[in-house]
Amino acid sequence: MSRYVGCIDLHNGQVKQIVGGTLKENENELLKTNFVCQQDSPYFAQLYKDNQVTGCHVIKLGPNNDEAARQALKATPKFLQVGGGINYDNCLEWLETASKVIVTSWLFDSEGHFLLEHLQKISQRCGKDRLVVDLSCRKVECSGSPKWVVAMNKWQKLTDVELSKETFTRMSEYADEFLIHAADVEGLCRGVDEELVTKLYEWTEHLPHLKIVYAGGARSVHDLALVDKLSHGKVDLTYGSALDIFGGNLVTFQECCKWNEGR
Repeated sequence: MSRYVGCIDLHNGQVKQIVGGTLKENENELLKTNFVCQQDSPYFAQLYKDNQVTGCHVIKLGPNNDEAARQALKATPKFLQVGGGINYDNCLEWLETASKVIVTSWLFDSEGHFLLEHLQKISQRCGKDRLVVDLSCRKVECSGSPKWVVAMNKWQKLTDVELSKETFTRMSEYADEFLIHAADVEGLCRGVDEELVTKLYEWTEHLPHLKIVYAGGARSVHDLALVDKLSHGKVDLTYGSALDIFGGNLVTFQECCKWNEGR
């Protein structure tokens, strides 16, 4: 069954909700922020742990976030996953307090070409059970039909990796979990990308032990039931700007926790 998974997005050391598509290398000019939390990162880490919301992640969106991430991880040792700037050299340091590390841009060169040897190396160092591959993507129309292309560098640069059955089959040799931000709808509260969620099931139904977490656009507690139906319980869902703990008025944290009960 699909579950609710919590997130902590860090930007300049603060917990924020940002419209994903507005993140740029040269920040602040076009950045759109939905909400800046008064509470710090350890507060949310403890909130998730106290309510048994497992599999949660803290994501560092750009520089000046390491200390806030460390504080959240130390508040709840081995409970949170951590992503943002993870690579072969620093992954073991983060795993001292994180349950898993999430790797993204380090798997690609500066031109966006996938480096299989990098995935192999970091998987060998961390162990596939403690590695999450972030395949956050943008929707691209191709000959009248959509495809989803992995995006790197704050979701601004498209890579040469297209989400597909082959992609998940190949990468699942080195990681047991994948995080998928639908960058085009991230932070907009306009609904989940239903077609992508359906495809995530189709692409991974032959990999029964693979975990998939989807983020982007969720705006109602009923989206949990929708994702559960579309993915046959395969895909978990995280909420951001719609959630009351992040300033939203569309979904309450307690509603999400209630959904998880018994699952």
